[in-house]
This record gives sequence, structure tokens and C-alpha cells, in this order.
Amino acid sequence: MQKIIGYMRKAITDYDMLQDGDKLAVGLSGGKDSVVLLMGLLRLREFIGIKYEIIAITIDPCFGGIMTDYSRIVRLCEENGVEYIIKRSELGDIIFKRREEKNPCSLCARMRRGMLHDICKENGANKLALGHHRDDAVETFVMNLFNEGRIGCFQPVTYLSRKDLTMIRPLIFAPEKDIVSAAVKNGLPVVKSKCPVDGATERERVKKWLKSMDKNEYPGLAKRLYGAILRSHISGW
Repeated sequence: MQKIIGYMRKAITDYDMLQDGDKLAVGLSGGKDSVVLLMGLLRLREFIGIKYEIIAITIDPCFGGIMTDYSRIVRLCEENGVEYIIKRSELGDIIFKRREEKNPCSLCARMRRGMLHDICKENGANKLALGHHRDDAVETFVMNLFNEGRIGCFQPVTYLSRKDLTMIRPLIFAPEKDIVSAAVKNGLPVVKSKCPVDGATERERVKKWLKSMDKNEYPGLAKRLYGAILRSHISGW
């Protein structure tokens, strides 16, 4: 976890992500990225010199009409004194039954993000932390390039004027392998996604393609692409 905290501290400092008095909501899906993000933010608060409050928010898509069991996440939050809000939704039904989306991930992300924004405002949070990491950035860059012919990525810090809410991504310098290692070594609870297309999404295909290219044809490709994002200051990086 120490390595993860180092990555997070650099991101928060370099991009001025947090200030004294912030009420920070963590978008907690229950996956490894968001759980490590929450624990890292709690540890950082002890010594980073910035006073901020933390709450955690989960949007349950209720895939198949079944509520997800977040009891282990509930216990983790209780043990660390974090207010935890679970919003049960009909996202799964809307996306896979009513609309039968061919590209469900995009709609799901937009709708879930909208719900997160609303809950942040209802609970007085002015910042929302998301668990996107270094590998996510490279994959997003490649997807934008291949699908839209566009040079771009998500931003480390995004201000939403309509909601007066700032989204931050403190894990942007952290490689996925280090996040996995931190979750395992610290015995953190992870909730497996019950999404019907989990493991079969476009992002997953891009992830596998990048790993194959990195391993077999262009060693270090993902690292160089990430370096290009940083050096070019793409999307505010």
C-alpha cells in the first residue's frame, strides 16, 4: 500500500486535487481499484497536511434484478469510520432488458456517474474521487484514437459547472498491477461484478491487445503511450 500512497500523493500534489475543508465522496464500486482508492485516501489523510472529510458511495445496478451483497464493504467502512451510502438502482434492467443496449458500458457509465453526482450534492460533497488508474488512461487513449480518430483521455481533474462538483482521479499514476498487489497483500474485500458483459467489453479487448503488443511486438508500448500522454499534456495531464 505504501507504493500506492506514493503514487496518490504525487497525483494529488501535482494536480492540486484536494484542499482543506473538502468533503470528498469516493465512488466505491466494490472492485479492487475503488477499494484501494478509499484506503489510500484514508491513509493519506493522516500525514498529507490537507484536512478533508471522506464518505463513500456505491451505485448498485442490481443486475438480474438482484441486489449485490456489499456486506464486506459495509464492515470495511464501519471499521474505518467512513459514512457509506448504497443506492440501489434499476440500471441493470434498463440497460439489458428495456433498451437492450449494444454498447452497454457507455450508457451504464453515464447513468451511474449522473447518480453519483446527484448523491454527492445531496450529501454536501464538493469532490468526487474515481478509481481510474494508469492502465485505464492508456486504454482510453487507444479507444478514443481507434474509434473516434481523436487524441484524448479522461482528465486528472474535471470541474462540472452544472453540478458545482469536481471529479478527481488520485490513482492516475498507479499501474494496475500495483493496485492488484495492494488489494491482495492488505486483504481488502473485493466485490466481483455481476455485469453480464464483464470480461467481454471493448475495454477488455483493448487491454488484451495492448498486453499482446507489449509482450510480443513492441515491448514497453503501454509505458511509452502513457509517457506521450504526460509529455503532450493531453486533456489537462
